[in-house]
This record gives sequence, structure tokens and C-alpha cells, in this order.
Amino acid sequence: MNEQKSDKYPKILVIRLSSLGDIVLSSPVYKNLKAKWPNCHISLLVKKQFAEVLSGHPDIDEIITLKRSNLETAHEVKAKEFTHLLDLHSNSRSIIITALSGIPNKVKYNKSSVARRMFVKYRTPSPELEKHTLEKYLDALKAWDVPIVYTEPQLGDWAYKSAAGTENRKIRKIGIFQTSFIGDTVLTTPLVRKTAKMFPEAKIVVITRPETVDIFKNMPEVSEIILNKKKGIYKILDVFRTSKAIKKSGIDILLVPHRSFRSALIAYMSKVPIRIGFSSSEGKFLYTKTVPFSWMIHDAERNLNLLHGIVKEKFQAEELHLNSIPTAEQNVERLLKEYNIEGKTLVGVHPGSAWPTKCWPEDKYIELISRIQQELGLQVVLVGGDKDSDKGENIRHLAKGSLANFCGKTSLTDLMALMNHFKLFITNDSGPMHIATAFNVPTLAIFGPTTKELGFFPYGKGHRVIEIKDLDCRPCALHGGKKCPLGHFKCMKDISVDLVFENAKEMLKEHGAIQ
Repeated sequence: MNEQKSDKYPKILVIRLSSLGDIVLSSPVYKNLKAKWPNCHISLLVKKQFAEVLSGHPDIDEIITLKRSNLETAHEVKAKEFTHLLDLHSNSRSIIITALSGIPNKVKYNKSSVARRMFVKYRTPSPELEKHTLEKYLDALKAWDVPIVYTEPQLGDWAYKSAAGTENRKIRKIGIFQTSFIGDTVLTTPLVRKTAKMFPEAKIVVITRPETVDIFKNMPEVSEIILNKKKGIYKILDVFRTSKAIKKSGIDILLVPHRSFRSALIAYMSKVPIRIGFSSSEGKFLYTKTVPFSWMIHDAERNLNLLHGIVKEKFQAEELHLNSIPTAEQNVERLLKEYNIEGKTLVGVHPGSAWPTKCWPEDKYIELISRIQQELGLQVVLVGGDKDSDKGENIRHLAKGSLANFCGKTSLTDLMALMNHFKLFITNDSGPMHIATAFNVPTLAIFGPTTKELGFFPYGKGHRVIEIKDLDCRPCALHGGKKCPLGHFKCMKDISVDLVFENAKEMLKEHGAIQ
């Protein structure tokens, strides 16, 4: 590729291996690259467990997952003949891959590793530590004269960017396999409609449970329904019976939104020539093709990505029938109604973190939440993943007032929709903290083992960080740890409920949530 062509159509590899917070923060980088080079091709190299998070990003054209060895990864990268490389990870692994990549135009963001480690070990200050990590990401683009147009990590609905094709052939029947719960089943109906529209000559066969058959039986697009029973003795027997029925039906292509191993096994045993499921499926190796799974788009839209296993061209999603197909916002509205908190002023609280030492103690959260609900008359909503469910339930049980515990009850898209309902978000140093700031929710973050100097504080104006600044042992690590190295955990225990409560109260007043 000559220099003139590469300047007009650069093929860019961005390395950002992990994690959720870093991924959210990197989103303006791709937007700025596309703003300068609309025709550029951006590939992102990530760890496998994070591939599904970014697979639907509108400015990323390809996801490459990290292989078992650096040499194997570098070999794949080199074969793709990239013209530009942007290293947003800057660790030993990304540096080795960069060196072996053979890519001529390489840029690495200034991670300030030495300054950070000197600060952690010797508390040595440095001007390099004054910048937020996102600012450092954007600074790296200056080496390519990329104008910085986008500076906020915004999250929202993502379009479809990639497609995988199949051979041209007569498609007589397309099966759609969905045996999950009612909500998931309803969110599969746009896939049925879009499939019927794209393949008008093909018959649509739906494989579903007896409990959800009514959702499909009145759809004009559905020609045939195969029932799969999952209760009692039928749970095992119907693996064989359903796979036999699918095979007998003569289905040419089988789309499987359900990500269970059982669904993948039935699909495999049916011997359908083309079986398409998600890359995160427990039985993905039983499919003939897989497509990326992204948490960052709504489930109804995410299911449509399965069609990219059939067609090469890009296509727009079917307009959702909002009266019958719940969006993430409607799912949130349902939860608000279920907990009888519609119309109330909501304060979101995330008490969890991947690192135990990043968690402010439960008893302090319990007291804080009790005061917010009793003294300020506001409604607190706990958020978190499945791992936070027990913690959330314990806090709900002990806190005063009618606390709503959504831990383990929302998907990532639901969480994003929920952010729009919060007047304030109180959190530990965590991924949801960055999601909140990306939705411009006033964020009050509680920092213990980590500090703002490490670059991952809430990005943007109007947010606050509560921390014990004069504690000599802070920060004790770059990312937190499982337990306090000194055993006293003063960085979190010394943060009083009064301090957090008063800051929360001030922020709520600043944003007009209370008088």
C-alpha cells in the first residue's frame, strides 16, 4: 500500500486489551479516528473476555482477540498488513506484539508507568500524573495530527458494522431457536420479522417452549413451530426429540439467540448445514459459524446480528414495535413500576467492585443509604451484577427505608438505560462509575487503595472523589487488591458516612434534585 493510499484509507490496529472501565474511556478515540479518516478500517485487539463488549461499536470494524502466545497474536496481526498501530495498553505484552507486528506507523499512549509506580512506592509526585487516562489516550492521536473533536466517553445504541457471508444457495427454510424465558422470547420477534423480510421466499420455523408458543403462533411470518419441553423428564428426552424434529423439518439455516450449551447441542444433533450462534455461547464450538455478542446494545437488536452469519451486506435493524417489544428503557420502567418507585427522585448506588479493597464497607453503605432515604426523602436503587446480588440483598435487608435492590436484575444495556433516571450515582472505583459519567450522571466516587493520580477518576465536570489524602500507604497498588497489605484498611474505614453524605447532599442541591 503506497503512502498516499494509506493516508486516505489507513488500516488501523488499536490495542486495548482490558478492562471495562478502560474500554468505556477509549470510545472517543475511535470516533476521532473516523472523523479524520472516514474510510479508515479500525481493528481492535482485546482479551477474549472483553470481545463481546465492543463487538457492536459503530466505529470499530473488526475485533481481534488475544491468542495464547504473543508470537501467535503478532503473526495474525502481521498477516493483516495494518498501516497504523495505536497502543492504548502500553504494557510488556502490547509492546512485544507491537515490535513483532511489522506495522510501519506506530504510536503508544503515555501510560506514565514509571511515574505511577514511583508514586505508588515512594509517593513521588509528577506532572504526568495530573492528566486523566482519557486525556492521555487523546494525546497519543496528536502524533498522527488527528483533530480532537470528541472528548466525552458517550454510550448509546450502536449500529451494525460487520457482516459475515455464506455461500449463495437456495434457502428454503430458516429456523430460529429460542427456548429462554418470556422476556427473551419476546425480544426475538424482531429477528423473526427481519429474517422473513430479508428472505421472503424462505419459510420461518421457530423452535420454542410450550410456555412461549403464543408469542409466535399469531405472527404471520412464522410457518411452523417446533416445541421443546425443558421440564422434568422431558428436559433430557426432548434433546433427542427436538433435534430429530428440526432435522425432519428440512431447515437450511438455524439461528440460535439462546446461548446455552443445551441449545447448541440440539442444533448440532439436528445436522442443519449452517448453524449460527453467538461467540459467547457455552456450546459455540458446536456451531458452524458464530457472531460477536455485545452487551452494549439492546437484546432485541443484538439478536439481529445473527443474520450477519448469512448475509454480507450491511443492513438496518427493523424498527421495533414498541407496543409489544420492550426496549431496555421499557425493561427499566417495568422494574421501577414493580418496585413502586415511578416518579421518585432516584439515587443510584453501586457497592461492589472486582477488587475487595476497592469496596467501601457494607455497614457504611447501609448507614449512608438509610440517611439518604430518611433524611432527604429520596429513593436509593442498588445496582450491580450477579456477583453483587448477596451483598445487595444484605444491604437491602439492613438499610432503613424501602431500598430497591436491582443487583443481578439488570443487563448492561438495562444499566445504561437506568442511568438516565438517576440524579446522583454513588460508587466505588469501578466500571459502572465510568458508565455513569458517560451518561453525564453526577457521580460521587469513593476511592480507597487507588488514587486520582493513577488516572481513572470520574471523567468530566461536576463529579467528586472522596478519599483519605494524607494516608501514606495510598495507593498500595495500581488496581487494588484482595486485602489490605497492612491489615488496617484505613483508606476505606476512615472515610466517614458523614463526609460522603454531606458531599452527596451538596451535589444533589447543585443539580436541583433537592432544596
